[in-house]
Amino acid sequence: MKTDVIDAVPGAHAVSEILVNGATVKIVFARHPRAKRYRLTLRRDGTARCTIPRRGTVVEAHRFVARCHDWLAGRLLAESKRPKPNAVWRVGSPVWFRGETFPLSLAPSGDRLVLGDAVFPMPRVAAENLRPHVERRLRLLASVELPFRVRELASLHGLTFRSVSVRNQRSRWGSCSPRHLISLNWRLVQTPASVRDYIILHELAHTRHLNHSARFWAEVARICPGHDEAERWLKSRGEELLG
Repeated sequence: MKTDVIDAVPGAHAVSEILVNGATVKIVFARHPRAKRYRLTLRRDGTARCTIPRRGTVVEAHRFVARCHDWLAGRLLAESKRPKPNAVWRVGSPVWFRGETFPLSLAPSGDRLVLGDAVFPMPRVAAENLRPHVERRLRLLASVELPFRVRELASLHGLTFRSVSVRNQRSRWGSCSPRHLISLNWRLVQTPASVRDYIILHELAHTRHLNHSARFWAEVARICPGHDEAERWLKSRGEELLG
């Protein structure tokens, strides 16, 4: 494994390359102050991320990645066989919205796009691919709906937070910082309401337990009894939305 960049400052990144089944795979190393162990994940773009715990070293991280070679090869093979989501959206293309797929359609007037119960203006400039335009509109919708829902659920369960931001994460649905700043993925407007609420409640539970301890999961079970079903939906459909 060849390391191109190494920065020993906690939180910085090191980038390396490794050969897996004859193909070059980029490995991004990143320190995480709350991580307790090394972890390897495969991103949707084909790069891998190795999380280094607070007391870990880049040298040991390389050894960990080497031990995970067979796992990484299997994941890459599985990803190569996975059907790829449609990168181009046109009128008639199926698009996830509120937990269902709806055909993107034109309003009878021809000057609006319709997706489920949402109506968006047409792009100012004609475009063959409507996906960027529709995703921007969905993100605007999420920036209104998601913070409102966080406030509702926090009030319902007696939980407090400092702020909510809606972002364009590619690998996570939400996060909660030690200062109780909650960040949510705009694509939650594409999931069922139960899944959206689970992610929000998951992050709100972190305002009491900033970890994934037994106490944290007990809190999640208390405020979101259907969290197991929501997790199953995310495992079966989540990657399709993040693609």
